[in-house]
Amino acid sequence: MVEARRTVSTSPLRVLAHRNFWPYFAGNLLSNCGTWFQNLAQAVFIYRLTGSAFLVGLVNFAQFIGVFVLAPWAGSAADRFDRRRLLVVTQVGAVLVTGGLALLARAGLATAPVVIVMALALGLTTAFAVPAMQALIPLLVEREELSAGVALNSLTFNLARAVGPVLGAVVLEQLGVAAAFGLNSLSYLALIVGLLLVRPSPQQPAPVERPRLRESLRLVRADARLVALLGTIAALSLTVDPVSTLTPGFAKVIFHRSDSLAGYLVGAFGVGAVLAAVTIAGRRADATRHLPLTCAVLGTGILAFALAPSLPWAYAALALAGGGYLMTNTIATTAVQLEVEDAQRGRLMALWSVCFLGTRPLGSLVDGGVAEAAGLRAGGVVMSLPVLLAAAALVWSGRRRPGKRGARVRPASLAAEPVVASEVD
Repeated sequence: MVEARRTVSTSPLRVLAHRNFWPYFAGNLLSNCGTWFQNLAQAVFIYRLTGSAFLVGLVNFAQFIGVFVLAPWAGSAADRFDRRRLLVVTQVGAVLVTGGLALLARAGLATAPVVIVMALALGLTTAFAVPAMQALIPLLVEREELSAGVALNSLTFNLARAVGPVLGAVVLEQLGVAAAFGLNSLSYLALIVGLLLVRPSPQQPAPVERPRLRESLRLVRADARLVALLGTIAALSLTVDPVSTLTPGFAKVIFHRSDSLAGYLVGAFGVGAVLAAVTIAGRRADATRHLPLTCAVLGTGILAFALAPSLPWAYAALALAGGGYLMTNTIATTAVQLEVEDAQRGRLMALWSVCFLGTRPLGSLVDGGVAEAAGLRAGGVVMSLPVLLAAAALVWSGRRRPGKRGARVRPASLAAEPVVASEVD
């Protein structure tokens, strides 16, 4: 394993000025904003057509199931092939899928089954993009700058989470669903340009072997710390699903507003994440001991949103949840990122993608199913439980092993979230 204690603090702004990093940063920021246009538009469109929270969950299931199924091949590809070229290929595929969906929507041919099938196709490109993108970051910066580079990668996702849904809501109101899909298609071109402009360091060669999920699992099964970190990320991913699946229903049914209000609700979550990133940026500490607290903050925020009696309460609750989300994912994911050799990083980040995105299909189906059967508020309450249970498990584990919490990895910066398109979220 890589010993992370050698990592030192470096200013994110210094890294951003690097010729080899800022084109990727700018392209990724624009692409992530476009992704939120897509996420919001397809959720609102499905809810308009069907009025079903379950089908909104189904389209999210379709978008992320590929990450789970294809993880062994995606991780192996990120280790064996040139990561920048692999990312360019996946982004070209995303342009074709989302551009086609925009044309179908403009022609009035985008039915619910069509949107679900196109979400499935887009998810296939995401499955191969996620591990490659996570594993590319260390090749764009020096070792001592890794935490700052990861922090800036985090910033693209959290700025997009704050700004993208709000702009997406405006586009939906003024220009319609087809325009939102089309703008997302164009945003992938920005990332392609950024990737073509950077020159990553040579990546370590990986052995040619048949991709197997058990080979990836073997990397972590002997390390209880990695298992706990990945489990925490999986619980986090399940808990934040209501932000994508339930907000259109909350906008219409609970708060009696336009369904485009969902964009502002998601934006409140993003604002909380950005504020948390600014607050903890650049701190050097062994922060894994804080995971129970940050998990509790996230779970409490989602629970408060589910029970919100008014719209201002909902905004505040989602902002709190966004802060807890950023801190939890930052601490856990940075620790995972810093703990492996480059030749293994793609496979480990494929497991990360299974935990972070691959659990989303299950979460979306459960969330939408509970909301359909017992109501929107019940769906939110149920989905707050995974991360609250994770917080309790981490406290219990820490008490059983006194003095060993955070014993191996010391993240140099806590403002990091090497996440995709999707959190993707």
